[in-house]
Amino acid sequence: MTVRIAIDVMGGDHGPPVTVAASVSFLRAHADCELVLVGRREEIEPLLASGADVRSRLQLVHAEEVVSMDDPPAVALRSKRGSSMRLAINLVKEGRAQACVSAGNTGALMAISRFVLKTLDGIDRPAIATVLPNIKGGVTTMLDLGANVDCTAEHLLEFAILGAALVAAVQEKERPSVGLLNVGEELIKGNEVVKRAGELLRASSLNFFGNVEGDDIYKATVDVVVCDGFVGNVALKTSEGLAQMLGTMVKEEFTRSPLAKAAAVLAYPVLKRFRRRVDHRQYNGASLLGLKGIVIKSHGAADVLAFENAIGVGYEAARHRLLERTVAAMQPFVAQLEREQRRSTAAA
Repeated sequence: MTVRIAIDVMGGDHGPPVTVAASVSFLRAHADCELVLVGRREEIEPLLASGADVRSRLQLVHAEEVVSMDDPPAVALRSKRGSSMRLAINLVKEGRAQACVSAGNTGALMAISRFVLKTLDGIDRPAIATVLPNIKGGVTTMLDLGANVDCTAEHLLEFAILGAALVAAVQEKERPSVGLLNVGEELIKGNEVVKRAGELLRASSLNFFGNVEGDDIYKATVDVVVCDGFVGNVALKTSEGLAQMLGTMVKEEFTRSPLAKAAAVLAYPVLKRFRRRVDHRQYNGASLLGLKGIVIKSHGAADVLAFENAIGVGYEAARHRLLERTVAAMQPFVAQLEREQRRSTAAA
């Protein structure tokens, strides 16, 4: 099966020099993939000179407009209908691509994706989910990572269901364990939203572990960690910063003296493996869950390696039929979600 992915070439801090190079590199490693590059043709074509060997699997769609990183979501949605981001998402809606990958403005990407693709039955708000490495050599899925700064308990229940469906589909785990990120394991801990979310999760048929703390993310305590977008984004950026700091400190220590440099030569294979395990670029690419289509958000500052990995997330999602399997995995929970949404609306 050929997988076709739409790329918002103009998105991100670096734009075409990074996204085009990553696209060419990805195609060289995946013979069963085709990419649709969406953006300004005059900026894309000169960068394809080095990709002649994969040119037959690259299609260009011209887009005059670009969503900037500081555009308000409303402006991007209403005033830039011809943007590379909008056209790339339209390709998914039209069935001309199985997934869309963008490093652009997160708020705009979420707003446009939600407007064009709509949400799945029972889902009020889509969420951003990604995987993080854990101490057991596997990964832990975490959401939301920034799409929803203010959440209700019902939204956290939605995120838990979406996260469990994602892990079940991609990692083929029958009943993924779910933890609710909190300031303590005890039921009495947390704010009112988190405590209410715990009640909803315990009443659901999910494999709910209970409250988890920040260190559980990397201890592989659960398969899925659920939180609101404010907390999730802070935790993610803190983790990235910590990984970068550790890498810098290790490098400094091994270059501090001639003896340390000699030790570094001997330790190089170990250091190389360590660097790869903590390199956040290896885990770039977050899924926008809850939509009727696959959309992958790359880090805005992604380099070629990081953006290529984000394309890989979209490729794997499409190859594993993530959307269809998510819909199937959610079916047992739709009635509960709709019931809780009605209760929340009535209470408001």
